[in-house]
Amino acid sequence: MKNQLVLLLLAAFMLACKQGSSTSEPAGEIVVEGDSAQTTPVKVKLQTLHENFSNPWGMAWLPDGRLLVTERSGEILIFKDDKYTGQKLSGVPNVYAMGQGGLLDIQTHPKYNENGWIYLAYAKPVGGGGATAVMRAKLRGNELVDKQEIFVASPANSAGIHFGSRLAFDNEGYLYIVAGERGINEKVQELSNDLGKIHRVFDDGRVPQDNPFVGTANARSTIWSYGHRNPQGMVYDKENNRLWAVEHGPKGGDELNLVEKGKNYGWSVVTYGIGYDGRPISDKTEMEGVQEPVKYWVPSPAPCGMALVTSDKYPGWKGNLLIANLAFKYVGRIELNGTSFVSEEKLMENVARVRHVAQSPDGFIYVITEGPGKLIKLVPSS
Repeated sequence: MKNQLVLLLLAAFMLACKQGSSTSEPAGEIVVEGDSAQTTPVKVKLQTLHENFSNPWGMAWLPDGRLLVTERSGEILIFKDDKYTGQKLSGVPNVYAMGQGGLLDIQTHPKYNENGWIYLAYAKPVGGGGATAVMRAKLRGNELVDKQEIFVASPANSAGIHFGSRLAFDNEGYLYIVAGERGINEKVQELSNDLGKIHRVFDDGRVPQDNPFVGTANARSTIWSYGHRNPQGMVYDKENNRLWAVEHGPKGGDELNLVEKGKNYGWSVVTYGIGYDGRPISDKTEMEGVQEPVKYWVPSPAPCGMALVTSDKYPGWKGNLLIANLAFKYVGRIELNGTSFVSEEKLMENVARVRHVAQSPDGFIYVITEGPGKLIKLVPSS
């Protein structure tokens, strides 16, 4: 009888544990606390606002409070007041939905209230496969109209990998565009193509004449920096006029970089990573003329979208970078001293593969994940 009672109590305990870990658990049940020697503790509750995404990639807010979230398959979902409206935008461009390709980042123009431009980065189907492309458009109701293609990376190929595709605007209204190396290492150090580069253009795609390689023979005039593998996170620090990017290395060698005009970031002649087959890619981890990463990771957490915390809602995190990580399933909170790395704290560990982190206009942090696909809001908690 005593043994039966023990077994019943054990079964009840296991059932309670299982129910407590269910994805249908009420929002706000999970609490994480950030702390370090540099900051005061910050507690946040994770509120799951939406589930059942497949492969969400980017998010952007409109002035009327609506949130637009892209799905890699080619959809843009509309949220309002932290709830899915059941509506989607129409007029989305056709995408090269192959492997990692599809509809990727979305951003609004800094002067959206004046001009109404929305920017989409996506893998475009072209002859020979797919290419990283950027289109801008306006909204008429829930339809994208007045569509203008302003950038297409060349050369295209049939690989379904490494499109890059993050977008960021600086204080002067210039647009920065990431084009991944598409698995073609030998193209990255060459200036005659767009692959493995971060590009800078006017908001309509025109080339600024102070770009670093304007007038250089055979160089692509949109290039701002080169020697990148596959950056999938980029954010502009408006207060300090700094452009930050994180990029995927191979097996090890993921990087956080301060992206500067005309600089070479080394791929694939310099890397802290090795090939997926375990073979060396380069015998160099540093070289004259190549920018060192501000931070590198071995093994690879697979950093993706990122945000800079400027909100007063998270006082202990203000000025920190929040970096989504796919493989190791966490949000990395990066503390900086100017442009130097100080420390990293892992938040939201094992919730899901974290694709992107963004700060809303009213100062809250939102996270999108895949496997399972969720929209999560980080709400400060006393």
